[in-house]
Amino acid sequence: MKHVKILLIIPRYNFTDIANYNYSFPLGLGYISSALKKAKYNIDCLNLNHTNGKINDILNAILNRNKYDFILTGNNALGYAIIETIINSVRKHHSKPKIILGGPIITSAPEIVFNALNPDFGVLGEGEETIIELLTFLEKEKDLAKVNGIIYKNNEGKIIRTPKRKPIENLDSIPFPDFEGFGFSKQIDNFDCNYVYHCNHFDHPRIFPLLASRSCPYQCTFCYHDSSYRRRSMKNIMKELNFMVKKYKINTILIYDECFAIDKKRLLDFCKRITKLKKEISWDLRWTCQLRVENVDADILKIMKESGCEAISYGFESFSPIVLKSMRKNITPEQIDKAFKETIKAKIYCQGFFIFGDTVETMKSAKTTLSYWEKNCAGQIGLGFIQPYPGSEIYKKCIKKGIIKDELDFIKNKISQMGTRGLWLNMTDKMEDKEIKWLRNKLLDSTGKYFKFVLPLSLKQENKDHYCVEVKCPFCKTITKYGNCLIKNKFSYGFLLICRDCHKHFFVVSSFQKLAYRFYPIARTLRDIQKNIQDLINKKRL
Repeated sequence: MKHVKILLIIPRYNFTDIANYNYSFPLGLGYISSALKKAKYNIDCLNLNHTNGKINDILNAILNRNKYDFILTGNNALGYAIIETIINSVRKHHSKPKIILGGPIITSAPEIVFNALNPDFGVLGEGEETIIELLTFLEKEKDLAKVNGIIYKNNEGKIIRTPKRKPIENLDSIPFPDFEGFGFSKQIDNFDCNYVYHCNHFDHPRIFPLLASRSCPYQCTFCYHDSSYRRRSMKNIMKELNFMVKKYKINTILIYDECFAIDKKRLLDFCKRITKLKKEISWDLRWTCQLRVENVDADILKIMKESGCEAISYGFESFSPIVLKSMRKNITPEQIDKAFKETIKAKIYCQGFFIFGDTVETMKSAKTTLSYWEKNCAGQIGLGFIQPYPGSEIYKKCIKKGIIKDELDFIKNKISQMGTRGLWLNMTDKMEDKEIKWLRNKLLDSTGKYFKFVLPLSLKQENKDHYCVEVKCPFCKTITKYGNCLIKNKFSYGFLLICRDCHKHFFVVSSFQKLAYRFYPIARTLRDIQKNIQDLINKKRL
């Protein structure tokens, strides 16, 4: 079977037919590529984000040049339209390669997505072992029902979903993800300063994504993960970082883990090792991570700061103990308050959200969170609504209560709105729709009122779409120049920046955008309508 030819495709993450390098590198597909290469499969990689043109034209050209036996791709549910375009384009080609689909898009709703997108095979959950076994069974024409963790149609056309595969216990046994096969060098050479706002310490960030563990030990009702929590050894992590940081001259490590460390010992060990790595290179190196609020204190934040930590993302979610309990967060408002204030004090950027609309949310609990936010957060923490991601407990409740009536329609047409705009569904047990509408407008109005919107002191064009932006921090009053900022429309723009001194964030906006934020509920509604229309137009261009 290893003489077969495989094309592994990274889908586009934006509705565009122009090369775009501002996306989060998909480590899942990187791991699949490295597993296939380790098994000596003949594999080509295609990163659609780095390619100009329509997807159908790109795929036709490459399928005309090469005869592939299998096309592999994957994504989450937000990318349904792109995956559908890829599969339909491949299906129409005369070479008729088999299609294997993986990732959360099919893992979270296997039968529905498989039946709708109609790939030949679906890989559910972690794919490194599954894909190799699936290809081996296909080569030997063995019974696919014995391959755990897949979905397919048998000879009678019946959908078969095999038992769940056990998670890979020893993560150190998995080869490091394949970056070069997907043009990673090209991506990091083209990052904008204002692409990942909490990574803008450098005008030209060279961001390396790291996955130090898999899944999460907690069971929050709005999250979805289908396996147990496992961690890579620190030795294995640093082996990857020592090589990759030096090879690509990385200056920012972006740790993807939902919870990087659940014990201080592991966190301190990483700080010690990353400090040692920093001494071995001739350039500055910073890093960011996600932590739980109960895992930090002033002492550990000081050590993290000294080792180069630029930003920490927390899951605050609510300041109401009743809502936190319903969400199964296992944290307290007091821990949230301490983590937020100590992180700000340590001059580490504190990223977090309060999300409203849990099933037990009431006007009283919502106002409790809003009151804390208004008095303490100075616009540093975002406001939004809980989103019903497929597979999560709250998603299942939405189906049971009839809030989501057609799962396929929701995944195909509604869920894509969750990425940039969010859905404002009433998933509560006690709040009326008019109260949800009031809360939506209150959150938007508060965003416009409490966030800091700054007009630049100067804009100096560096090239066609990139500018050097000089701004004064509204908090510490430090004046800083940020080069290589992407601004496509000089008269209507807005993006977040982090002060390189006090590490608080603010919006840099044009005069027009600053006016719009004064009437944010109306402006947001108009923007969402425009975005929906533009998405429909862009989908047709795919």
